[in-house]
Amino acid sequence: MSKSAIVIGVGPLNGLGGQLARRFSKDLHVYIAGRTLSSLEEVAYQISQEGGQVTAVQTDTRDEKQIQELFAHVPEGDLDLAIYNVGNNTPGAIKDMDPGYFEHSWRVGCFGGFLFAKSAVNHMQGQGGTLLFTGASASMRGRAGFGAFNSSKGALRNLAQALAKECAQDGIHVGHVVVDGPIGGDKIIKGLPDFAKAKGESGMISLQGIVDIYEMLYRQPRNGWSFEVDVRTSEERW
Repeated sequence: MSKSAIVIGVGPLNGLGGQLARRFSKDLHVYIAGRTLSSLEEVAYQISQEGGQVTAVQTDTRDEKQIQELFAHVPEGDLDLAIYNVGNNTPGAIKDMDPGYFEHSWRVGCFGGFLFAKSAVNHMQGQGGTLLFTGASASMRGRAGFGAFNSSKGALRNLAQALAKECAQDGIHVGHVVVDGPIGGDKIIKGLPDFAKAKGESGMISLQGIVDIYEMLYRQPRNGWSFEVDVRTSEERW
């Protein structure tokens, strides 16, 4: 039987979602999802040129119908890995914050994770599989000026932990990766070049180092599961 994976939250190839898809496409048929179809198709083309198995599916993680349609692409019984890699930083002081801004952060960071996880665990029932979430230092603590982001990422972590305990007996491994610091991908290197230059290569987390952790979690045996792993550079203060 063939095996498949879904990675949602895929931007450029040189980003975490893109590199996760690239790595797992060597062994699994990976369905990559995000809001921008042209970007997804470019990533899919690049991965396929390297011999990877990949399909692009435009999906808004906040829309239950679109999430269900995403999972419907995967043949029944094939889903072995699902990764929720969605959630942008949403800074701002709580006292000045528009309620809609806070709600948007929660819908992307947590509600979308719920919709994605619900479909994933239902598809994995009776066969097992791995469900992984991308977290941040914001998942672990509140910080002034980041109330919306802290709230959404903290809620996602609690959701993941509840799922890990709820689904273990069904053979579904749920994990949470805390990415503590800037990632050395295109979002920062191309989007914030001055910041990237100031940080330098040693001050940004290696994309391949993060992907290695996801692969390690995916390949853990059932009698040796981890729920949470954190990753940062040697220069990060924590």
